[in-house]
Amino acid sequence: MELPVVNHPDYVAKINENSVFPIKKFSSLANYLLKEKVVKNFYIPKECSVETLSKSHSMEYIKHIKNKTLDKKSETRIGFPINDSVVKRSFLATGGTVLASKLALEYKLACNTAGGSHHASFGNGAGYCVFNDVAVAANYLKYKKNIKKILILDLDVHQGNGNSDIFKNDRDIFTFSMHCKTNYPAKKSKSDLDIELSDGLEDREYLKVLKDNLSKLNQLNFDFIFYIAGVDVHFDDKLGKLKLTDEGINLRDKTVIENFYSRKIPLCGVLGGGYNKSFNKLIELHAMLHRNCSYFF
Repeated sequence: MELPVVNHPDYVAKINENSVFPIKKFSSLANYLLKEKVVKNFYIPKECSVETLSKSHSMEYIKHIKNKTLDKKSETRIGFPINDSVVKRSFLATGGTVLASKLALEYKLACNTAGGSHHASFGNGAGYCVFNDVAVAANYLKYKKNIKKILILDLDVHQGNGNSDIFKNDRDIFTFSMHCKTNYPAKKSKSDLDIELSDGLEDREYLKVLKDNLSKLNQLNFDFIFYIAGVDVHFDDKLGKLKLTDEGINLRDKTVIENFYSRKIPLCGVLGGGYNKSFNKLIELHAMLHRNCSYFF
């Protein structure tokens, strides 16, 4: 048995070549995981159904994406052109997190090689996020698998404002965001628990804050965890303002995974953001999530 990891070749879409978003990371990460023998095979997702999406996004918004009729202002807010390949990628990556969550229920740990699109809200996309895959998967588990107490643990450098928007009136799904105070979005929303970090925070202080908050979260007795493992907390990230090292990110992932695995709580890991100045370094950092999960298989 090996760690269940979900991937699809069409996670890579056609976007503006000058985009800051490293769209090719999805195929490169998959190749890296195979080369490093973290996994031998991938689970292949199907496109997420409109029915499943509609628990987390408005039908109007879903139809605009599906039919490629989104207005230019909304498209600009997302940062991607809403073309055939981006639409397909959006449905597939969301389906990938839904599949990974089902695999995590069965095997205790599972990961997607995409996901963490936490800026997409109920009626809009934003910040390179079309559909909020984690929100969609969380609602899928709630309504289809009767999993009631779910934690979204978001450690991306940017606040998970889409998560907090979608679940602002939901007492079953707890949104936790530990992010840089001055990073995007400029106007933050209110999660169930927001931890705002100062610019330039380094490994030791970051890990202390994380461990303190994990101790608090453990008291809430969750049934399932979604872990958004953004690596834009790295010191060499183009957009992030924190200063974690490679080892700091590795220890962060290890700490989170061990914390919940030791308590026998299923965890689904997704990528989150990453805009490292070195593309090869970016792949290595993202792979830490999958590598740390693989040690339990």
